[in-house]
Amino acid sequence: MTSARFRSQSFWHDTVPDPLEPRPALTSEIDVDVAIVGAGFTGLWTAYYLKELQPGLRVAVVEAEIAGFGASGRNGGWCLGTLAGIGNLYESDPEGAIRLQHELFDTVDEIERVCAHENIDCHWARGGNVTVATSAPFREQALEELDFWRRIGVEEKDARWLEPDECADLVRTRTNLGGVYLAPVAALHPARLVRGLAEAVERRGVAIYECSPAVELARQGVVTPEGRLRADVVVRATEGYTRTIPGQERVLIPVHSMMVATEPLPDRVWDEIGFTDRVTFGDPRRNTTYGQRTADGRLAFGCRGAYYFGSKIRDRFSPDDPLFGEVQDVLESFFPVLRGHLITHRWGGALGIPRSWTPSVGIDRESGLGWAGGYVGEGVGAANLAGHTLAELILEHDTHRVDLPLVGSQLATWEPEPLRYMGYAALTRFAEALDDANLNGRPTPRLRGAIYDRFVRK
Repeated sequence: MTSARFRSQSFWHDTVPDPLEPRPALTSEIDVDVAIVGAGFTGLWTAYYLKELQPGLRVAVVEAEIAGFGASGRNGGWCLGTLAGIGNLYESDPEGAIRLQHELFDTVDEIERVCAHENIDCHWARGGNVTVATSAPFREQALEELDFWRRIGVEEKDARWLEPDECADLVRTRTNLGGVYLAPVAALHPARLVRGLAEAVERRGVAIYECSPAVELARQGVVTPEGRLRADVVVRATEGYTRTIPGQERVLIPVHSMMVATEPLPDRVWDEIGFTDRVTFGDPRRNTTYGQRTADGRLAFGCRGAYYFGSKIRDRFSPDDPLFGEVQDVLESFFPVLRGHLITHRWGGALGIPRSWTPSVGIDRESGLGWAGGYVGEGVGAANLAGHTLAELILEHDTHRVDLPLVGSQLATWEPEPLRYMGYAALTRFAEALDDANLNGRPTPRLRGAIYDRFVRK
């Protein structure tokens, strides 16, 4: 029954080849050099590069559930060479933001390299991404996005404008006024990637203890219900689940994104809607949309989401939850031909949002606490760069990564309840109203748009 519980968490968990039986829990006190809390992308990439850079280092990971249980195993399966908040970073440090952007593009290549080297079959498909303009205001926003790419030094080969006919060659949405094509993007099976990465770090000598939640981040150690890791450095790599650790309740808020997956679609449907080379797609709306063609011929699609009072995390949702109906409605508005085709999987997951809406990587030498996260839903690629950077910071390697603007101080905390619930609810209503205006061809209301942009960093 344990494996069945984990397999039912999402389409991705349901279709991994391994049995999803938990590894043994931590049941004693163990001395290591680096203790990592969280066996998702951030924690596992940090462990991977620590062992690559210093093979003799003693590294262990504790995980509350199983590797890839959270966002790393539930997301849309996009490996993006982008980062939330990079526009804000560009305003304060243009040169640093440009260097960071090139590192992010290189990260997509790096993940592909590691998958090949470690024989991780994650259904990798380097098809790029299309942001489709589905209304005139969205077309203007897409062109503004392209202008930003040009200002940040991104060349035509990596980001370019598609006229409607070119856009339709890749993805054929019901409404298509052109779009932006971003090349450094791959579609993948995220649970296969994170589970394969866990096996790769184990082969390098990293111990992973599952069903071992951290109940305390103490000086020089991590305490779990039945054991303790004594370590010089402790890494917090818990993303949307950070609020479960005592003392960390307001560092990142968990916001849930919702996904559905169709049954395998017949060739005639793919002929009508496209998805050439398994390109990923979305549109510019603020309530982010994201979709991909899976390796077995389904359309996996997500959007919407919710923040629950007190930063409550939900790992499981009823198939009848109204949010799934809204996701399906948005999907069918893009592709009406999908009406009548079966939705076989419905799931949600919590992603981590920092108060600044910009991720952070760092280490406090005095306390020995390292951290990385706050990806605002763009962590599949960014977590690799964050983990690589954090490993170099821990080992005090002076590289071109350790002074990127991604490296910073501890994240600012969110407001206490009920302020953060009220604030997030207000932002959600703003986003819905602005999206509704744009989808109906109306320009963004200036005042509301300015208020929204003031609090949500792009």
